Amino acid sequence: MQRRWLHALLTLNIVVLGVAPALAQQSPEPTFTKDIAPILYAKCVQCHREGAIAPMSLMSYAETRPWARAIKQRVVAREMPPWHADPAHGRFQNDPTLTEQEIEAIASWVDTGSPEGNPSDLPPRPDFPDGWRIGTPDAVLEIPEPFEVPAEGAVAYQHFVIPTNFTEDKWIERVQVLPTNPAVVHHVGLHAREPDPDPDELEYPGLGLDKLFSTPPPRISPFGNVVLAAGVGTEPPQHGDGAGLLVRAGSDLTLEVHYVTIGTPEVDQTRIGFVFADAPPAHRLRTIPILNTEFMIPAGAADYEVTSEVTFTQDGLIWTLFPHMHMRGKTFEYVLVHPDGSTEVLLSVPRYDFNWQRDYFLEEPIKAPAGSRLVVTGVFDNSPANRFNPDPTSPVSWGEQTWEEMMIGFATYSLDPDS
Repeated sequence: MQRRWLHALLTLNIVVLGVAPALAQQSPEPTFTKDIAPILYAKCVQCHREGAIAPMSLMSYAETRPWARAIKQRVVAREMPPWHADPAHGRFQNDPTLTEQEIEAIASWVDTGSPEGNPSDLPPRPDFPDGWRIGTPDAVLEIPEPFEVPAEGAVAYQHFVIPTNFTEDKWIERVQVLPTNPAVVHHVGLHAREPDPDPDELEYPGLGLDKLFSTPPPRISPFGNVVLAAGVGTEPPQHGDGAGLLVRAGSDLTLEVHYVTIGTPEVDQTRIGFVFADAPPAHRLRTIPILNTEFMIPAGAADYEVTSEVTFTQDGLIWTLFPHMHMRGKTFEYVLVHPDGSTEVLLSVPRYDFNWQRDYFLEEPIKAPAGSRLVVTGVFDNSPANRFNPDPTSPVSWGEQTWEEMMIGFATYSLDPDS
């Protein structure tokens, strides 16, 4: 009996002594330099860096360490990085969602004391030249004069006209709007107005607009073709892959800016950066606002639905989707209705967040055959349960200010050159 007991004890010691080192090798404690910095550099520092929209920088260990527990809390709750698309519908190029392994690495790093690690393991820091996320622009334009934002009150939408002075047509591969004071710029719209537009040329060719506007729209918008819609958290579009935006020689830019007041007088002189394509692409991109201005949300209504749609009269491709509502926005959805009546949900945003205006770049462009309809639906919560609601006791209709409402489903599309 004693021999059996001794044999078992020796066997247990061998197992423990043999396996424990192997386990230690398989599961080392994560460090900032080797495990966490690569995640932050890939998914977070676009916003979390000096001069960007986030409240703190995460570019270095010294900057990140004080926020370690808060970072764990937000990523475990899947609140950061912010992403509002339902994963059941669509795949998107700019989805920053952390993987389970990345979340586990951050949680483990925090739980083990948030060590820095070997400085030689630190990957190269991302480079944002002069704040540009599109690389060094080929051309930079700006608002002609600094704009003074008051400390309080409502600021009417500002429309700045900026000459491009382009002497030849330019195909735009990447474009970014860069406020000098992002704290007061909520969102912008950028249009290109041609010097002598052809009155017979449609601004949105290949689309039927009968249900989009309550009255027949002008063939050419006074602001010009949409180049970009951007807001808080919007990544600058980087098209490439044979697709680009056309800005014709001699065009002016119209920059529509929604300024907000923050309690102190501020100044902004927003800039626009362009990266040009080397050659004309196969696909010319256009962005259309699929909107509805004819609605009245009743006081107290918790689920008020507003829809709008466009019909493709030619075969097309859909590239990006950008929902826009204000503080009562609750959910948003894009549905493609095929000519045979079948439907496809391209994007569903079940918890719309006014503080994160985002363009969703489809992983692959979606074919929209002639006769298909792109239907957008926004649901509004004008009830007291909506903690962002400025006034649940009053009905609300279309308006520019944040306490009013908008319902726009921007969509970037092209006409299929193979159709």
